[in-house]
Amino acid sequence: MKQNLNIITLGVKDYERSYQFYTEILGWKPTKSSGDEITFFKAGGIVLALYPREELADDAQISPEGSGFSGFTLAHNMRSEAEVDALIEELKEKGVKIVKEPQKVFWGGYSSYFADPDDFLWEVAYNPYSKFDEDGNLIFE
Repeated sequence: MKQNLNIITLGVKDYERSYQFYTEILGWKPTKSSGDEITFFKAGGIVLALYPREELADDAQISPEGSGFSGFTLAHNMRSEAEVDALIEELKEKGVKIVKEPQKVFWGGYSSYFADPDDFLWEVAYNPYSKFDEDGNLIFE
């Protein structure tokens, strides 16, 4: 896997409160790609996202309570579904714990989740709406 981090998604208990904190208290500006229930902030070479905790856990197909879910995921975006499949297969061969098999998802993309040794979740995703620069960084307008 290429050493590259694209998005940090925080699973927040109160989305509106968190949105107000980041925008009003910290003064961060959401990207135009943000929606009603997800907010993206450019954060240097990566993007920080806010998303409801319950929905983020549901997307990874795990419980939002107790062990196994830390309240956020790390995302590694790929350029195709085939790249997602290939990376997950490579990780399986290395004994990595796959939490969610690659599959089409409700937002129009394709994703899978794996866990690191501390059970922090990584999403490997293909988003047909994403654009990348020449260094492989996501472009948010």
